[in-house]
Amino acid sequence: MDGQGLIAAMQSVAATPLRGTLTPDAPLANFTWFRTGGPADVLFVPADEADLAVGLAALPADVPVTVLGLASNVLVRDGGVPGVVIRLSARPFGMIAVDGDNIRAGAGAADVKVARAAADASLAGLAFLRGIPGAIGGALKMNAGAYGGEVKDRFVSARALDRAGRLHVLSAADMGFSYRHTAVPPDFIFTEVTFSGTPGDKDVILAEMDAITASREATQPVKSRTGGSTFKNPPGDKAWRLVDAAGCRGLQVGGAQVSELHCNFLINTGGATAADVERLGETVRARVLATSGIRLEWEIERIGRMPDGTAIEPFIDTAAA
Repeated sequence: MDGQGLIAAMQSVAATPLRGTLTPDAPLANFTWFRTGGPADVLFVPADEADLAVGLAALPADVPVTVLGLASNVLVRDGGVPGVVIRLSARPFGMIAVDGDNIRAGAGAADVKVARAAADASLAGLAFLRGIPGAIGGALKMNAGAYGGEVKDRFVSARALDRAGRLHVLSAADMGFSYRHTAVPPDFIFTEVTFSGTPGDKDVILAEMDAITASREATQPVKSRTGGSTFKNPPGDKAWRLVDAAGCRGLQVGGAQVSELHCNFLINTGGATAADVERLGETVRARVLATSGIRLEWEIERIGRMPDGTAIEPFIDTAAA
């Protein structure tokens, strides 16, 4: 079923008329921080949580679903994404509200805006979100962390819809938090989260956020087309150190390059394809395995299909071999 047919099928069985937008063969590259990748078969931007629930319930069970927020830690492959891509835009899902020592935030709210709202309310404990690119939904899904804090440290509860559009309210025990991971069912789509803060001094909190900003700008390629940290830190070590020790700082494949500034970041120098980025990442993993015996795990989520169904193989750099 093509995109137009899928949209017609959804609209014909929806319990109420869908109020969001449904776009067939929708380009995704401009939504992603890498600025690479092919189109979605269908892009669904729901009007709100209720609209999302109706849309999910109307989807045939065999249609794959992919969720995008700000797509900061995502690589969309060049062949595009099959099925329906759901984009939680900032307007309906960007809500941020302070309730005493708690902060409620929609899944589409930018992490940095949640950190700022907490600071404005003189609530400490959430400044670390200033160091995490992207939106709250993605941060929640992967238990994101930076600068000494993790999502799990301040988590109170979350709302999520399953593949059938049913609502679930999750506690910390339900989340199964671990390093850069949660144990929630893979089909759950977060729509809202509540964090707890600690009363603090606004000026001190803002100073902490400024220090995080300065540190990021000095040590990370924040103004480049990148996807954030590429690989998870293995136990007892740092991914960037292993990449550097393997001689990969500055390594290029096509238009993709390992950042000279921070070598756990891959960047699109201007003309990279998603295949360039992924092949570069696999080449780095192969070199790190060869030099250290450690198999790095991707932290960036790679989604979609290759344009011709081919697999990604490491680039053979004969000059370095």
